[in-house]
Amino acid sequence: MWSEVSDRPGQGDAEGSGTAGRTPGRPTYAEVDLDAIADNLQCVRRRVGAAQVYGVVKADAYGHGLVRVATQLTDSGVDGICVALAEEGFRLRDAGLEVPILVLNGAYGARHADMLRLGLTPVVHDVGHVRAFAAAGAGMPEGSVPVHLKIDTGMSRLGVQPRELAPFLDLIEQAPVLRIEGVMTHLSSADMGPDVTSGQLAAFEAALKLIRARGHRPAMVHAANSAGTYAQTAAHYDMVRVGLALYGVEPMAGADGSLRPSMRVTSEVIAVRTLSVGDSVGYGQAWTASRPSRVATVPIGYGDGLLRAASNRGAMLVRGSRCPIVGRVSMDLTSLDVTDVADVGVGDEVVVLGSQGEAHIGAEAIAEACDTIAYEVLTNLSARVPRRYRGGSATH
Repeated sequence: MWSEVSDRPGQGDAEGSGTAGRTPGRPTYAEVDLDAIADNLQCVRRRVGAAQVYGVVKADAYGHGLVRVATQLTDSGVDGICVALAEEGFRLRDAGLEVPILVLNGAYGARHADMLRLGLTPVVHDVGHVRAFAAAGAGMPEGSVPVHLKIDTGMSRLGVQPRELAPFLDLIEQAPVLRIEGVMTHLSSADMGPDVTSGQLAAFEAALKLIRARGHRPAMVHAANSAGTYAQTAAHYDMVRVGLALYGVEPMAGADGSLRPSMRVTSEVIAVRTLSVGDSVGYGQAWTASRPSRVATVPIGYGDGLLRAASNRGAMLVRGSRCPIVGRVSMDLTSLDVTDVADVGVGDEVVVLGSQGEAHIGAEAIAEACDTIAYEVLTNLSARVPRRYRGGSATH
């Protein structure tokens, strides 16, 4: 049974199951299989053994729906949740989730006190963070504000650089309300071979040695993203932070064939045109028929998150066959060459992402066609595409 209640602010609810039961309107949907997410969590658990698993639900759970996915993960026994922004954590607390929530990017603006009040655990990597959280926790008992200290071992984005670690620890130690509950780093190239990762882990170990020598006893040491979880057992430490794998996408080819894709994006044919040789399709006449052709129009475009780079490069499934995208992807509409598929007509299901019969188009294939990564394919799906949920916590 499908549930179409959205957790997106400002997006209305819908009801229905299957094509026949859809709410009247544009027939473009993202179907999210919560059971697949629950099963993928267990795949990760088998990989990491005793290490804790924190599910990464930033960017609207990679386009799958923040609250619904975090709820499913919590119901499935995840040890904690990672978000990028405090605002994402606030939404989860507003939804009633009591699971530990780690805010990976620290805090922006002046929400430090709100984070502490709602029990969000901040990652600190900047002296301003330390001072702000110390001020927000003023008057609280010693060690009552847990923080995770981020070490920059080579990403060169966020994190304390090793040469600055000693004075950074000085600052933390001047704020006794703060407690280093965790120490973390982020792997830059775990899906590209062991050399860079091994160097990062060596730098991380050196930082951990100094932190412990100063008397800190972090209970949670973590480094591995999805790629690190599957590529480098040494990166498991006390916990792993897994995003992509939870959504059924292998972080590198052959990592885990038991992962199940959790999203299927579908639409329908709304028009079919018969073209003569020399007729063109779409803006800029970017595709011209070299033979008598039939072209189907599908109501999905870059305004929905379909990458414009798929123009003349990507494909969709119609009647179990891969049909190439022809012409430029428009904001709301995309054209498919269905010449070689018999009897395509208005109302036929079109699969943008996922399976149709024996045929399948995965996020990895779309990414390859568009010269990008699966992360962008998933997170690009816009809020105007309704999410329909089945299995797991869909009826909660």
